[in-house]
Amino acid sequence: MFNIDQIVKALQTDKNTQRTAMTGAAGLAAGMLLSGGGLGKLAGNAVKIGAVAAVGGLAYKAWQNYQQNQPGAAPAQQPSQDAFIPAPADQNAQEELGKSLVRAMIAAAKADGRIDAEEKEAIFTKLEGMSLSAEEKAWVFDELSSPLDINAVAARADTPEHATEIYAASLIAITADTAAERAYLDALASKLKLAPALVAEIHKAAGEKDPEPVQTPASPWAYTPSGSNV
Repeated sequence: MFNIDQIVKALQTDKNTQRTAMTGAAGLAAGMLLSGGGLGKLAGNAVKIGAVAAVGGLAYKAWQNYQQNQPGAAPAQQPSQDAFIPAPADQNAQEELGKSLVRAMIAAAKADGRIDAEEKEAIFTKLEGMSLSAEEKAWVFDELSSPLDINAVAARADTPEHATEIYAASLIAITADTAAERAYLDALASKLKLAPALVAEIHKAAGEKDPEPVQTPASPWAYTPSGSNV
């Protein structure tokens, strides 16, 4: 089974490179959990609940708030937390969701082209020092090196709950302070078929400002037909 938490931890950049990818205001889920704050509060005070559980908790909170604000919403309409956070015993579900979230984080960080060769080398070096299998390292290398494909990211959303988590993971992986990043998130929300009110709740749960509507595509890939890559 892939060690998603170790992979996410490796994707955190050092303080000297925090101007580059994956250093959003909310921070990466696993990093904040390991430091005992931030997203970890969504699951009580359990510090090491894991990256999948952290993003799942954020998405679940946003979903609940969104549903409660819908006209005529009933408790029966609320999905269980299991729809967002697979049971620990279900290792396959944990791994597949974890891969989806990591892929979403990496893709979001590519949105403005700021993962350069130096940044990749820093991540690779960190990966080499971790107890990860050759398969795990190769998977991350491939994800970092492959062209950005927003359609591949969205295609991993096999349920509305997972769509919410994929957007949440993308949001916390970047600062979303450039036109290209905002355009990417806007396009991703559209491809994931997320209601604007739900997107706003995800931003609120992550401690980010409300999404800004993108009037003009800031990047040629943002609104390209399905199947197009960077």
